[in-house]
Amino acid sequence: MTTNSTLINSIRQVAACALNHSAMLVPEWLPDGKRHKNDWIAKNPVRGDRHAGSFSVSLISGKWHDFADNTAKGGDLVGLYAYLKGCPQLQAAQAIDSRLGLGLFAQSGQAYKVDKAKQEANLQAAQERKQKAQAMEEYDRQAAKEQAKWLWHNAKLANHQHPYLVKKFVFAHGLRQNKQGSLLVPVCYEGELVNLQQINVQGEKRFLAGGQVKGCYSPIGRIDTRKPLYICEGWATGATLHQQTTSAIACALNAGNLKEVALAFRARYGDSLEIIIAGDDDRKNPNNAGRKAANDAALAIGALAIFPEWPSHAPIELSDFNDLALWQMQQGASA
Repeated sequence: MTTNSTLINSIRQVAACALNHSAMLVPEWLPDGKRHKNDWIAKNPVRGDRHAGSFSVSLISGKWHDFADNTAKGGDLVGLYAYLKGCPQLQAAQAIDSRLGLGLFAQSGQAYKVDKAKQEANLQAAQERKQKAQAMEEYDRQAAKEQAKWLWHNAKLANHQHPYLVKKFVFAHGLRQNKQGSLLVPVCYEGELVNLQQINVQGEKRFLAGGQVKGCYSPIGRIDTRKPLYICEGWATGATLHQQTTSAIACALNAGNLKEVALAFRARYGDSLEIIIAGDDDRKNPNNAGRKAANDAALAIGALAIFPEWPSHAPIELSDFNDLALWQMQQGASA
């Protein structure tokens, strides 16, 4: 009879072996994606992603996560397969075992006896790859931080007539602009500039390669404990909220980051600062990742979560406070 510990060890060994073939396996599972350095960036088929970008898989460590859904994350490729296929970890390990011809699992689902020395060698190799990946990630974060500071220092103040600002009907609020015409949005961690989000004239956004995003935010306005701090997703949403409330804003830059940012500000200010989570309302998405992430963040720190109040005839494609403000302005202009 196969013990649970044997099954668990066999699953871990499959995960370790899968890393040696990550460049083959992950594109097979996520064929619409593309490689960026050591990551595979793709659409998340589980939540019906329309665009690639928020779902990434490390081809070195096997870690995967979806910035738009903080519940979608895992530490190895067996977990990724199980998530994508909606199956148990054992079934995922068996499928990968079969694909790679490892022979660790019999057709009956029982594990074969595993060579202890070989198993330990595979697990040790996986641990070494994990440590190497962590070291590379830290190097990339530091390099991106230095690049961000240099780009920010050498950029000029943003033009208020920049196409993105005009489209979103917001002021620049201290943003800068590079020689190529892209807006530079500061990305901070504990008050220090560590990354930049660049927005070109077409509205396309990208962070500096390898730069830190988790736990980071873009600030708008100065924090005043006599007023609430609003934490939202995107920068344009934050700019709209600041113009409407005059309160300070922390833009978490994606739904999955809301909770991290909220916890950081609560830890820093305690109960002396009122915090309001201004969430996106992804009504068109059955999972409504924006609303779920905002509610989770609010619950984690005991804060209020607010969402746009949609008139009954508002298009379902609209999701955030900037969308609502623009639509209301257009309705007023056509009235």
